[in-house]
Amino acid sequence: WGMPLGITVGAATEGMAFGLWPISWIVLNAIFFHNLTVASGDFEAIKQSLTRLTEDRRLQTLLVAFSFGALLEGIAGFGAPVAITASIMASLGFEPVTAAVLALLANTAPVAFGSIGIPITTLGGLVAPILGHTDAASTTRALSAMVGRQLPLFSILIPAYLIVVMAGWRRMREILPAVLLTGVSFAIVQFLISNYVGPELTDILAALVSMGCLALLLRVWKPAQTFRFKDEPATAAPMAQPRPVMGASSDLPGEAAATRAPAQKPASPLAAYFMYVVLVVVILVGQMGNLPGLTKLATPTNITADLKCGTPAFKLCPTPWFGPTATADRQAFKFPDWNFFWPGTYTTNAKGAPVSLVEREKPIVSKPTAYLNPFDWNFLVAAGSLVFYACIVAWLVMVVRRRRVNFFKVYAQTLRQLALPIVTIAFILSIAYLMNFSGMTSSLAIAFSKTGFVFPFVAAFLGWLGVFLTGSDTSSNTLFGPLQAQTAQQLGNVSPILTAGTNSSGGVMGKMISPQNLSVGAAGVNKVGAEGAIFARVIKYSLILTTLVGIVAMIEAYVLPGIVPSP
Repeated sequence: WGMPLGITVGAATEGMAFGLWPISWIVLNAIFFHNLTVASGDFEAIKQSLTRLTEDRRLQTLLVAFSFGALLEGIAGFGAPVAITASIMASLGFEPVTAAVLALLANTAPVAFGSIGIPITTLGGLVAPILGHTDAASTTRALSAMVGRQLPLFSILIPAYLIVVMAGWRRMREILPAVLLTGVSFAIVQFLISNYVGPELTDILAALVSMGCLALLLRVWKPAQTFRFKDEPATAAPMAQPRPVMGASSDLPGEAAATRAPAQKPASPLAAYFMYVVLVVVILVGQMGNLPGLTKLATPTNITADLKCGTPAFKLCPTPWFGPTATADRQAFKFPDWNFFWPGTYTTNAKGAPVSLVEREKPIVSKPTAYLNPFDWNFLVAAGSLVFYACIVAWLVMVVRRRRVNFFKVYAQTLRQLALPIVTIAFILSIAYLMNFSGMTSSLAIAFSKTGFVFPFVAAFLGWLGVFLTGSDTSSNTLFGPLQAQTAQQLGNVSPILTAGTNSSGGVMGKMISPQNLSVGAAGVNKVGAEGAIFARVIKYSLILTTLVGIVAMIEAYVLPGIVPSP
């Protein structure tokens, strides 16, 4: 591709750095929070409270596989929801392979906003420079809104689909009030938070509301008949422990800690759920400056603005706490937000200001345009930092409640769990940056633009393919998100926000058939070797749902184009 060695090294190392910050930083602290709740006994209390609500297997599926699985996806993600919910259902008496199938099918609609919104955050960081935006925040919010205008339809569909797959249409109609309440409550919150707050809290709030609504319904309504499986075993299977996958020397993030018994007796359910309230409140306070109506709120009242002082072109707080302003010296170290061009990717002009060494050429753009992709080290306001603050507050509350939790020991355990995944994330982002800087993604975009009118439909299957290959919606967005945006630019009549968002929405439907997640599902129910049987049962659901995502994208592109947000 004729890419100079210096730019190659610069692009690869910047990609690795982006994989570490903010991506791995979010993952690390999200899973640390989850592991704190495991160590304190709060997680066990929540599991027990869910299983005590009803003995009906259909309602248990809605509570555990869909709503609780979505909460786990929002906090931890990365395979943990499938392993944990499948093992819980197997322990309740579900046939093991059926439990794995239901857990995989439920782990769809919430995935795009998993791990504190990391798939969308990653996608926004990669698509922003393609659209010519130096600030990824606006692009991320637009993508969050776009996905939030696609997946709520599936959030309504999936609960019903789960029960039909498990028990048939007639049995699903018998609990239609519960099915509708679970899906509609989740979908409404998913739409509102993704569109008006951002991707970070979408899953967590939607899951908590969905669980709460269903729990309240079960206090005043019960199905006419309690559904249990034919030939159901008299005693439940033991809780399964996932085995290492992806060649890891330890379990996937959160899985082992979440499925083994806690070190102390379970906490009270109310206190356990309060830990998640702490997480939500801390993140909302830190993100308040991004909420509608508050974006122009002045400092120091605007906490978000206080935490990002010195960001280039940020008028609410242009002066950093430490270091020169961006206008005086763009590259010099600043705190709390250091936004600079990565070494090897820029040169300086006569005034000493940094100038990108990479340009985007025709036909990708109408005229040669600098490819601007500065690295933003926003120490205090990054989503991962906000989650870390929540971890500190939650731990202090645990101490007051006299729960024996060693903060530093749990953090060290989390680091060991995540060692290999963090390295993997860094290298995947390195590849993505190399493809973007070299023009490989642009070349592929030109080729895919030949699909013409049907590309929005194809976009869903590109995302599906990416997740099938990598096992991760984040990785799929990394590999194919920029391609989707550039292909839309080539077509001219389709929004890059729509196609990039569809990559994420279509991708979540491929997670149930990825080898990594099949392995996690099988291991979670102690059926290692049953991956083929599970795949045979879920492949048709995956294809049907991805096709529906493609149809939704086509409608949004050509019938309802006004539904597509602008960054």
